[in-house]
Amino acid sequence: MKDRPLDDANREATLGALEAMSTFLQERFAELSAAEAVAEGPDGTFSPVEHCWHLADLEREGFAVRIHRLLEEEEPSLPDFDGARVARERQYRSRSLAEGLAAFRSARLSNRGRLRSLRADQWSRAGTQEGVGRVTMDDLPRMMAEHDAAHRLEIDACVAAKRRRATSPR
Repeated sequence: MKDRPLDDANREATLGALEAMSTFLQERFAELSAAEAVAEGPDGTFSPVEHCWHLADLEREGFAVRIHRLLEEEEPSLPDFDGARVARERQYRSRSLAEGLAAFRSARLSNRGRLRSLRADQWSRAGTQEGVGRVTMDDLPRMMAEHDAAHRLEIDACVAAKRRRATSPR
């Protein structure tokens, strides 16, 4: 990644933002009916249940694996995580929204704890990620936050569309 390494204050702010994603999801999806939880988002984006399971699986199979391998291996080659393919194969829409929220919360807490426990010298550990290029441990919280931000925008668009449908005259 091309960004400068995070200083301690910016790293702490980024890790704090990562903590807030579970609450964001819970707040946005708390009142959804079963039908709303599986309704496709605007322009074919993920449904709420797909967002939750995608985030949970990426957290466990993408970010957790990257963290582990960067810590344990010298200059690992890190695979990409094909979220769209995984969503189709695992049929996220057939899954529970509550279980997806819980799976994401648990995986994020684990990753956040692992990142918070790193020593100063571990933040510079590096590898190469498919489709991204060279990444350091320091890049991962930023990448996670950027991914969260993209999902927040899609989720807010989904919630806004739901509100418009609910208030539009029939």
